[in-house]
Amino acid sequence: MVTSSLEPISVRLRQARVGRGWSQPRLVRELRQAALRRGHQLPSDASVKRRIASWENGHSTPDDFYGPLLCEAYDLTAAELGLNHEGARDTEILDATYPASPEGAIDTVGQLWRADLNRYEPLLQAEPSEPAWNEASLRWLVAPEPAIPRPRREGMRVGFGDVAAIKTTADMFAELDDRFGGDHARHAAVQYLSTEVTPLLRGQYTEQVARALFSTVAEATLLAGWMSYDACRHGLAQRYFLQALRLAQDANDRRLAGSILSAMSHQATFLGRYTQAATLARAALMGISPVATPTLRAQFHAMEARALARTGDVRGCEAALTAATKALESRNNDDEPEWISYFDEAELAAEAAHCFRDVNSARKAVAHAENALSGSHVRSDFFATMVLADAHLRAGDIEEACRVALDALDLGEQLKSARCVSYLAEFRQNLAVIGHTPDVQSFEEQARQHRLWIASDDGVNV
Repeated sequence: MVTSSLEPISVRLRQARVGRGWSQPRLVRELRQAALRRGHQLPSDASVKRRIASWENGHSTPDDFYGPLLCEAYDLTAAELGLNHEGARDTEILDATYPASPEGAIDTVGQLWRADLNRYEPLLQAEPSEPAWNEASLRWLVAPEPAIPRPRREGMRVGFGDVAAIKTTADMFAELDDRFGGDHARHAAVQYLSTEVTPLLRGQYTEQVARALFSTVAEATLLAGWMSYDACRHGLAQRYFLQALRLAQDANDRRLAGSILSAMSHQATFLGRYTQAATLARAALMGISPVATPTLRAQFHAMEARALARTGDVRGCEAALTAATKALESRNNDDEPEWISYFDEAELAAEAAHCFRDVNSARKAVAHAENALSGSHVRSDFFATMVLADAHLRAGDIEEACRVALDALDLGEQLKSARCVSYLAEFRQNLAVIGHTPDVQSFEEQARQHRLWIASDDGVNV
């Protein structure tokens, strides 16, 4: 198709569609397929069709998300469609890719923060990309020497005081996340990163400051990933994890990078991608082997065990748990990074409880879950308590399962966490198999008074 550069965008778009003999519904299907290849989901067909009509009638122009999809669907360049090149590039930045350079990481993470802050629908609805997990872990494992951005002559001067301010603020958001769930302060955390941290990344700094800055921002971006994961914004969470990994690479912070791969493994298991989850955990252990601390090794082994349990590999799961236990026994807290201090005996017991529940060793799951309550981490205690309830249910102790589940609902009353709702939904499915016994009926009457239970009933986020 040849179009004049003087023709309005609306005319070019209409000619591109009509020239292929496509109806508007056909274009909707093509756009949806292009979006899926990029790891995105589109809204309803009617909504997309209204957008197409608006573009072709000249009432609006394709935005930074739809422009590249149109180019891909029509196999035309942005220039041929009259679209803005910069707009087309912005959506590529939002794809689940591992940046090729430190400058790319700065651009990408800034775009992510801004799009998330503006509640950019395609990003919030994005699906995780399985190839992205493999690509990121491989590229990190074989990465060359860490790099930092070329010196800048513009922007604010950044020092260690600025880095300390980011660290303190991120710690505050981490505490809020722990106490109230990922959806409580997630938007505020992203707003801070977008408005306050972006100018620092684009500022002027020495190499020493750059390493500290990148490491601290990687940790804060990892937190944004965890909060998004807890909110079940899985495509967004994966994209944050990818950018955090690249920033940690450029900071030469191998330990933090390994922990980020471990977070990816955790998410992959939750999503049912067990092979990828085990691979990510092993890559974390391999990648930081020379500098791994006992606690980090314990965490990575535990993540591998969680994935193997879901595949039914009992022997492999138990071997990984044994390795995790031995590693944790040799730890020296003075030598551990501050951000891994939460992973203690109670946390490992919680991971083991998940594993034994998943391999149908109900009594072992009960024993470990009873040792998993920390008393200081609200959401972790909620998860451990729900696993304990599940374990009692699988062991045939329905009355105790219901009693423990009520304890979990009390714990979770202040949590805004879609992931917590998913644990309750799973418990409800298992409870439904039992039938309406007196214990179950009594429990459900009391459970209806709790916000998380109502959310699991409606299938909505909280």
